[in-house]
Amino acid sequence: MGDARNLARRALLLIGLQRDLVEDAVLMVSELVTNAVLYGDAPYELVVRVDPVEVVCMVVDAGAARPKPRSTDTQAENGRGLLIVAELSAGLYGCLPQGFATCPGLAGKATWFALPHTEGRR
Repeated sequence: MGDARNLARRALLLIGLQRDLVEDAVLMVSELVTNAVLYGDAPYELVVRVDPVEVVCMVVDAGAARPKPRSTDTQAENGRGLLIVAELSAGLYGCLPQGFATCPGLAGKATWFALPHTEGRR
């Protein structure tokens, strides 16, 4: 998961995303990668797409089960990942069928979030 965080941080800083948004994105990538490893199936991909309005980060895995937010006990050690993603992305997140860029022909799902290029556009 450290590699995914480092790759996301470097890519997002390279395109000039504001540092506070980069840190939010890195936390969300970490949550999505953790979910993919715990509940999805290998292989895994991290995809960062940039357009003039927003940055979209996706974590692709080969599992069929779609993630869903769950309420957790305040004492629970886990179960808050998608709630964190929902909050930090202002609700711009989801899950959809997705093929793999590195494994043509392999289908999976992408759990994603989007961020605007600037903090003021949130």
